[in-house]
Amino acid sequence: MSQFKIEPIAGTLEQGQIAFTNSSIWMLLTLALVWLFMIGGMKRELVPGRWQLAVESVTGFIDNMLTSNIGPAGKKYVPYIFTIFIFILFANLLGLLPIGFTGIHPFTVTSHILITGVMAVMSFSIVLAVGFWKHKLKFFTLFVPHGTPLPMVPLLFVIELVSFMVRPFSLALRLFIAMTAGHVLLKVFASFVISGINAGPEIGLLVAVPSFLLMLFVSALELLICAIQAYVFALLSALYINDAENLH
Repeated sequence: MSQFKIEPIAGTLEQGQIAFTNSSIWMLLTLALVWLFMIGGMKRELVPGRWQLAVESVTGFIDNMLTSNIGPAGKKYVPYIFTIFIFILFANLLGLLPIGFTGIHPFTVTSHILITGVMAVMSFSIVLAVGFWKHKLKFFTLFVPHGTPLPMVPLLFVIELVSFMVRPFSLALRLFIAMTAGHVLLKVFASFVISGINAGPEIGLLVAVPSFLLMLFVSALELLICAIQAYVFALLSALYINDAENLH
């Protein structure tokens, strides 16, 4: 599990100390890629190039997702959902860069619950702020389904409230587990490849070759999962914001 270990680059990780770590570097690199991606799409050319078209396509995709799930009020959340979608996508993809042979090991920041937890809390905070700002105490009616018999109101209120409070934890855990499991699986197959090669040509053919082919398959699958997990995080954030906007 050393690939998930946070190492200090400057400073120490002792209690009370502030350190610049490998996680910090990869987060800054991810932010730099998000910034460059956006800069390339802000040229406003009459005939858009490929880069501008890519940015406009992603923006349109996020805009359509918010409009279909929230309504016209969802347009004001496009910058936030777009940013968090692109950040997660780039962070996931950077963690799969095949640059280990150079001595530089990629670090997947979304494989740490602290990072995914902060993003989940951000989305949940928006839900709470919008809900109470727009609906005041009426926001609590979200936890009482319409048409609920009066004797069932207290029980359903508690159940719905607990379900609502668990949302940031499930949002953070889903991304964290998906990225961690994929990298662990790749590490296991890689160890099979190395062990098979070291054991000799016969064992190498029986173990190393199939393991290497499985690594290629899992790597391709991980590329798909990187995009799916970014989409799921953005979609669930939009659905939770819909609850705050429309109380359903």
